[in-house]
Amino acid sequence: MKPRPPAARRRAARSSIHGRERRDDYAWLRDRDAPEVREHLEAENAYTEAMMRHTEELQEALYAEMLARIREDDSSPPARDGAYEYYLRTERGRAYPIYCRRRASPPGAEEILLDVNALAAGREFFRLGDLEVSPDHRLLAYSYDTEGGEDFTLVIRDLDAGELLADRIAPIYYSLAWGADGRTLYYTTADAAHRPCRVHRHRLGSRAGDEVVFEEPDERYFVSVGVTRSREYVLVTSGSATSSEVHLLESRDPAAVPRLFVARRQGVEYDLDHRGDRFYVRTNLDAKNFRVLAVPLGATALADGAEILPHREDVTVEGIDVFRDRIIVRERKAGFARLAVLPFDGSAPHLVPLPETVCSLGSAPNPEFDSPDYRFSYSSLVTPWTTFDYDVARRRLVTRKREEVVGGHEPANYMTRRLEASSADGVAVPVSIVHRQGIELDGSNPCLLYAYGAYGITVEPSFSSLNLTLLDRGFVFAIAHVRGGAALGETWHDAGKMLAKRNTFSDFIAVAEHLIATGYTSSDRLAVRGGSAGGLLMGAVANLRPDLFRVVIAHVPFVDVVNSMLDDSIPLTVTEYEEWGDPRVEEHFDYMLSYSPYDNVAPASYPHILVTAGIHDPRVQYWEPAKWVAKLRALKTDDNLLLLKTNLSAGHTGPSGRYAYLRERAFEYAFLFDRLGIAFRRAAPPVAGGGPS
Repeated sequence: MKPRPPAARRRAARSSIHGRERRDDYAWLRDRDAPEVREHLEAENAYTEAMMRHTEELQEALYAEMLARIREDDSSPPARDGAYEYYLRTERGRAYPIYCRRRASPPGAEEILLDVNALAAGREFFRLGDLEVSPDHRLLAYSYDTEGGEDFTLVIRDLDAGELLADRIAPIYYSLAWGADGRTLYYTTADAAHRPCRVHRHRLGSRAGDEVVFEEPDERYFVSVGVTRSREYVLVTSGSATSSEVHLLESRDPAAVPRLFVARRQGVEYDLDHRGDRFYVRTNLDAKNFRVLAVPLGATALADGAEILPHREDVTVEGIDVFRDRIIVRERKAGFARLAVLPFDGSAPHLVPLPETVCSLGSAPNPEFDSPDYRFSYSSLVTPWTTFDYDVARRRLVTRKREEVVGGHEPANYMTRRLEASSADGVAVPVSIVHRQGIELDGSNPCLLYAYGAYGITVEPSFSSLNLTLLDRGFVFAIAHVRGGAALGETWHDAGKMLAKRNTFSDFIAVAEHLIATGYTSSDRLAVRGGSAGGLLMGAVANLRPDLFRVVIAHVPFVDVVNSMLDDSIPLTVTEYEEWGDPRVEEHFDYMLSYSPYDNVAPASYPHILVTAGIHDPRVQYWEPAKWVAKLRALKTDDNLLLLKTNLSAGHTGPSGRYAYLRERAFEYAFLFDRLGIAFRRAAPPVAGGGPS
């Protein structure tokens, strides 16, 4: 007998806002401690398992193929920091990295700083938070989470003795910073809504309560700590979605009192680094796409600084890295990432030469203020991740490491390009695309279209060996750089948030229609995927154009927009007002209600849908996808497959460990292949995969 999908009971919960009554039939799913809620989630998981049982062999084959492409015994390029070179490595069959170092000169033997596999042993979930070595290289502070809820425990390891100190602090949030004495440590904690709002100072060995050196009362602001590359200052940054403010602590003073750099101003963002008698500040003050100022020590206004990189209408300054002899500027022009060098010796600025125009630039360790080189990571949709050192004086790239694709990978076998699709209002939306060379544009190709579209985050066209499993079977993979991200600058972000959020959805639909019209795929071969805010996008377009897609994959989707934004007791709500709007304002409420996926489910035929959730997720509460699926089950008029898979031991980022991640991706791809009717042609890898069986 075919398994029957779980039918969630309707139990009306009523509320009123703006003089209107609201009814929510599935609000009862919010009670995580109720036995009936757990039973419902387990029933959904059992149904998902039953409906995917016929794909188990396919899942194993996909997992083995993807694993076989990965060099399991691997290491990162060592990064010099003082007398040591730091790196991490992985071992075959072990799910987590091992952090190591060695003496740089003369070369020394390996020292294992932290074997994450040992920490994670016997746990269903384990995630390393922050990891910071003290300035004297004697101590290692690190934090970890064992549930997925992003509540971390901080411990400190004596690297000489190889033992943990008695100091143990929990719960803390992200970000750690050492004072210059190597005995003072700064960390953040969160309030009841999981907003990081306090910075504490811990003195090693102290049994007294740690001093709160900074507390942010405004619920729109998140707090973090960091250290300038010069190591002269600890930075306390308080930022909302639209404004920011920095306080400074002198790193050498273990009793330093935070000093305000420049007071916050609504709509003005800034961040900074330090060199000599100047702070170098990236800011959007009178500069929509940001500019760079040199502000003297002791200044109290950004206007006191000298402009060293002006605002440009067609270039966004995304970040700066300050060194003793230059600034490296991370920029984006016309959607393309690039790096610029601003020397302090008076010579002309120049761009770092990159192998491809359509590429992705990532971070890499650059701990030394005096380094003559700049290290960064690079990839494209066809080029594996590569670590480069840029020799600034000679203006040349030195390859330090390229990710190996076991069994071989030839970028020339694939085609990548940048397209444009015309949205409903005539705006051109960029699309990054990759596929095998020589495919016919006759509409027969399966396609996976991905997007995010929020918070000014740009989805980079980067390499993943996992995509080869799709590309080598005729898939087209595409990224829609929709409004709400910042691919085309800050105005692109503004045009896809608040009362312009629906542009994100119309952009995505336009990209899908363009791919179909130009023969890359057809609606019955098109799958779409997004997570978190990108999951909201999936829910919205499934309501707006369910005929356009064959398969929808929504990971931890933010789909219950109105109810969540009305509840300021759950994490992130107040801080999100400047991204989504405040539903206590009637205009904002009406606009959110017009697109909120949960509120707009209708009696209609929907695509095949796979939804994931995490029981400990503090960012998108598990009940949002659970409620959405329950409502879809009650109202949709088709027989297409609708699955909810809730991880009952993890949070927003899903399962921990690289092998568990691969199994999740194999499950997703099996759903994709099965629903698109794609036969799996086994491509036997030349090197057998390892990993847990």
